[in-house]
Amino acid sequence: MTKLRISWIAVCASLLAALLNIAAVTAQEPATGGDDVQRRAAIRFFTGGDFPPFHYYDDEGVLTGFDVDLARAICLEVSAVCDIRARPWDDLLPALRRREADAIIASQAITPQALMQADFTDRYYYTPAWFAGQRGAIKLETTPEKLEGKKIAVAKGTAHEAYLRAFFPGASIQAFETPTQAREALMMRATDLVFDDGIGLVFWINGTQSKECCELVGGPFYDPKYFGDGIGIAVGKSDGSLKALINQALRRVRETGRYEELMLRYFPNRLY
Repeated sequence: MTKLRISWIAVCASLLAALLNIAAVTAQEPATGGDDVQRRAAIRFFTGGDFPPFHYYDDEGVLTGFDVDLARAICLEVSAVCDIRARPWDDLLPALRRREADAIIASQAITPQALMQADFTDRYYYTPAWFAGQRGAIKLETTPEKLEGKKIAVAKGTAHEAYLRAFFPGASIQAFETPTQAREALMMRATDLVFDDGIGLVFWINGTQSKECCELVGGPFYDPKYFGDGIGIAVGKSDGSLKALINQALRRVRETGRYEELMLRYFPNRLY
């Protein structure tokens, strides 16, 4: 087995642990809603269309992904018709406020800012932040002291930039307009590290765009203040009945093993 494949196994183990961390937390949370929750004939879900493997269009132009199939599983559990449509990311929560959708399932982090616009169901996974560096380079310890003076690329105006400026003030922070530009800077060796969403980095590192240039370093980093308190399904602030119904369905999806099946489908053996 090559060094690259061994590294990939370690990366996937960390990624799956991050995603499945929700199971232990959910088990400790009090149940919300019971068998007498108000039923719905249909649930209108909005999602994104450009964040594989969570929500994206496949080669045949069909909307698919982990979030999309989880929405379908929820509808199946509550015997509701599923209407799932894609919208631009910036319009998802505004569309919910305009009542054009009943719920948003788009890997939306539960942040203080998001909670001002919507209510959220129980978390269905967590997403960490992570550093990535050049493959084969000297391993850097990802502490504020060890990264003092190091160049770190990050997307401008993101929670990741705010986190770096708060906890790594001695680093040379390079803010780029987009995460793609920050990652390209790492590829070109114009920076020592990039700091970004861990799940996105995993798929970039092991995809074709990175050209096998890089690997995860240190981490993962969890901080609800910056990266959200897990990932949930957004519902209207006044729609407590739908929240209870979806929470009930999420528990059933876990109990029946459907959640694990979806995990294996979108984070399958090919990762190993």
